[in-house]
Amino acid sequence: MPGAASIDLNADVGESFGRWRLGDDEALLDLVTSANVACGFHAGDPATLVVTCRAAVVRGVVIGAQVGYRDLAGFGRRFVDVSADDLYADVLYQLSALDGIARTVGGAVKYVKPHGALYNAVVHHERQAAALVRAVSDHSPGLPVLGLPGSAFLTAATDAGLRAVPEAFADRGYTASGTLVPRSEANAVLDQPAQVAARVVKLVTQGRVTALDGTEVTVEAESVCVHGDSPGAVEMARAVKDALAQAGVRLAPFAPVAA
Repeated sequence: MPGAASIDLNADVGESFGRWRLGDDEALLDLVTSANVACGFHAGDPATLVVTCRAAVVRGVVIGAQVGYRDLAGFGRRFVDVSADDLYADVLYQLSALDGIARTVGGAVKYVKPHGALYNAVVHHERQAAALVRAVSDHSPGLPVLGLPGSAFLTAATDAGLRAVPEAFADRGYTASGTLVPRSEANAVLDQPAQVAARVVKLVTQGRVTALDGTEVTVEAESVCVHGDSPGAVEMARAVKDALAQAGVRLAPFAPVAA
């Protein structure tokens, strides 16, 4: 990881719903190499998902399914104590729907990433992590999954024979233990493009990120995420891309583009 010659840059897209617009997907898709496309449960209506998948295909951006809890009102950022069987079915439904949409526009889902509260839950919640992995494996055992390094989710994925891809976050605060600072706490989300770009270059070239308490945390990552709903997301993604180029690091997807 340290001194990496290339890194994947991903962003959450497709999260608008009806007349409610969130983020600038078109601009973000011009900058990133992988797109975490909402699947309709935490955000994204069907028409939005069609447009988003088509835009990704046109740009050669890899499509990933960002699966989440059935929680439109909470934007998928509230923990849901759902049964393993129900979570399995919900994830399978979302993944199948987005993959079907992607294939109608010449693409396909090439990886899976949990969203929001589900992402954070499966860092430690072994039952939900196992259900999520089972759904991905049953749909397509060749799909990589994105998650937090050291999480129960990536451990279960590896045990199931899936490719487990560790991810870091450009615009999120880290704790000294290497987990994300809860959004309910101060400085959980960073919004200064220059600051964000500098920490990503350090992460990619040195494998370290500075936690909120000043601790230097070792972080392994094959992909870096910029949240599409963060303030100034496009400016941050552009700053990150430019800073990495200046550091001699090229952007490249971790998953294949071709269907």
